[in-house]
Amino acid sequence: MNSLPYPVLSTVIFLPVAGAVLLALISRRQEGLIKALALLFTLANFAASLPIFLNFDKTTANMQFVEWREWIPAFHTDYLLGIDGISALFVLLSALVCILCVLISWNAIKNKAKEFYMSILLIEGAMIGVFCSLDFLLFYVFWEAMLIPMYLLIGVWGGPNRLYASIKFFLYTLVGSVLMLVGIVYLYNYAGTFNILKLESLRYPLAMQMWLFWAFFAAFAVKVPMFPVHTWLPDAHTEAPTAGSVILAAVLIKMGAYGFLRFSIPMLPDASRAMALPMMVLSVIAIIYGAVVCLAQTDLKRLIAYSSVSHMGFVTLGIFALNIQGVEGGILQMLNHGVVTGALFLCIGIIYERTHTRQIADYGGVATALPIYAAFFMIFTLASIGLPGTNGFIGEFLIILGGFTANRLAGVFAATGIIIGAGYMLWLYQRVFFLDVNQKVKGLADISGRELLAILPMAALVFWIGVYPNAFLGFLQPSVANLLGRMQPGGATGLTAFTQFIRSVFA
Repeated sequence: MNSLPYPVLSTVIFLPVAGAVLLALISRRQEGLIKALALLFTLANFAASLPIFLNFDKTTANMQFVEWREWIPAFHTDYLLGIDGISALFVLLSALVCILCVLISWNAIKNKAKEFYMSILLIEGAMIGVFCSLDFLLFYVFWEAMLIPMYLLIGVWGGPNRLYASIKFFLYTLVGSVLMLVGIVYLYNYAGTFNILKLESLRYPLAMQMWLFWAFFAAFAVKVPMFPVHTWLPDAHTEAPTAGSVILAAVLIKMGAYGFLRFSIPMLPDASRAMALPMMVLSVIAIIYGAVVCLAQTDLKRLIAYSSVSHMGFVTLGIFALNIQGVEGGILQMLNHGVVTGALFLCIGIIYERTHTRQIADYGGVATALPIYAAFFMIFTLASIGLPGTNGFIGEFLIILGGFTANRLAGVFAATGIIIGAGYMLWLYQRVFFLDVNQKVKGLADISGRELLAILPMAALVFWIGVYPNAFLGFLQPSVANLLGRMQPGGATGLTAFTQFIRSVFA
């Protein structure tokens, strides 16, 4: 449905991969050419993704720009691509973020620049592939393909503890992915197909749904990351180069929430309904725990990393509220978090290039030395705490509304996370940008033209979504209505479904 004269989804998946192959053929001594080509391919890919935004039909929940080719007939698996309103926004975000990562890394990467930009291009193709795949085996290939370049970004170009952080990231995500693979193979043996749309159309026994829910939970919860499997994220963010942190925050950790939306809820509606309350409890714990831990952080990147745990708790709370307001708010907040937290990591990378320290105590008075930089950081700080008029407000408002509708106690506790969040972000801004001017920031150059180009799109999105959210909610509404429509009435719900599952285990 809604196809273009050319395969737009294959183009945006494989154009950056082609760029990586081209870079592999160029001598690493030609660093200027390598950077220019990396930027050219990311810009070209974003331009190639724009027809998706311009030609998308917002009135339907059907998959659009569908591409189908026979792939491995013996296993009934096809090269099947398509997007709906949920995935379309994240294809565009992935393409935009990779441009900014190339720009912000222009002077920061001093060694192995060729391999670095190849990793950026490869991970871009894999991320977009995840959002476009409608075949489970193809989805899994792209899901695992993301792991390798991100492992390299952390392990090769990261900080002093990069090996520890990269191995921890690899092991956490690999274990979860293996359990998801078990679930995928079980579904294939049951239904005889990897086609996601066909698998969504079937109704599975409750006990099977519950086992599959936990198999998928293992992969998606680690990726979000949900409490208590979140501990890899602060280490990965702290040690990763700026581009790695931006990709992690803006896109990669959205994959877990996307998995719940694409697979757990539509394929396993009874299990999702049964596990909604435990998932909401884990989400509320993540919201409050992540916010409180932020108050104790002394490292800029580590603080923003723990704030991601808190903010992604809002996302999963909205998703498992299982109502229109909550799910729409959760998806919009995925986009908002990608914009705001990605921008905050960009800003931290800008100041780190000048001072080579991330310790909050080493700053003070930055607003005096770098006023333009301070203004942008303030925009993203206010968006992070959900100031009305910024993108953070509408997402958190819908999530709290949906959470309160589903469970009043969950809504009340989640609201306390907003209060704590305002506290740690404003306190951070005070310590870094106000107070006495630290000697380490005196005489620093303000933001450059290249750096301004990297953060301006994020600032524009903060206000665009904040002032006119319907431009983005319009993509989501038919798909969300269709998603919740799959939660067919008449099935076992809540505690009843969970009790039936326990009985089946011990039968």
